[in-house]
Amino acid sequence: MAMQVSADVDAEQVKSFRDFLTSYNKLSEICFVDCITDFTTRDVKAKEEKCALNCMEKYLKMNQRLSQRFQEFQMIANENVLAAEKKLARN
Repeated sequence: MAMQVSADVDAEQVKSFRDFLTSYNKLSEICFVDCITDFTTRDVKAKEEKCALNCMEKYLKMNQRLSQRFQEFQMIANENVLAAEKKLARN
């Protein structure tokens, strides 16, 4: 039983890490494509750096906002399910 719980925890940690890496890779690709324009030098220009930082900040804020909205939606959906179950139980 303890080994099963440990395996479930490990699987959940791997899934969480995979989700993080997917998000990170998506963020990197989006911001790179949008912000990096000059490939003639090895240096990152101040304009590109500022763009990348703004891009990252906006992406992370958007991701956080989506997570909040999803949690709100889940709470409402759970409340609706409980209310429907209570209604059925009374009938």
